Amino acid sequence: MSNPTHLQYTEEHEWLTTAEVGAVATVGITAHAADALGDIVYVQLPEVGDTVTAGETCGELESTKSVSDLFSPATGEVTEVNQAVIDDPALVNAEAFEGAWLFKVRVEATDKLLSAEEYTAFIGG
Repeated sequence: MSNPTHLQYTEEHEWLTTAEVGAVATVGITAHAADALGDIVYVQLPEVGDTVTAGETCGELESTKSVSDLFSPATGEVTEVNQAVIDDPALVNAEAFEGAWLFKVRVEATDKLLSAEEYTAFIGG
């Protein structure tokens, strides 16, 4: 699957819909990360009202292979979490760029972000 060009990416394999300060951005993990993890069986996300920090751990994804930290691509307040993914973590494998977003954050700052082209090159695509 190609990486959507309207998103921005981190080297930790998260995607972000916007880096605009003050905007609410949607965060997820890439299809590349979901494939590497294998079948995701548990998702731990930050809670609404939590403050997350760009580049810092803010949750966990557990698969049949391993447990991986979830890093926030932006600093800000969490405004929403995707209950559908908490209820059915396998959605992350099936719909990494569509229905399986993880949380939304009001952006105060971002970490280093990559374009789709830069991220594809980073993962060797």
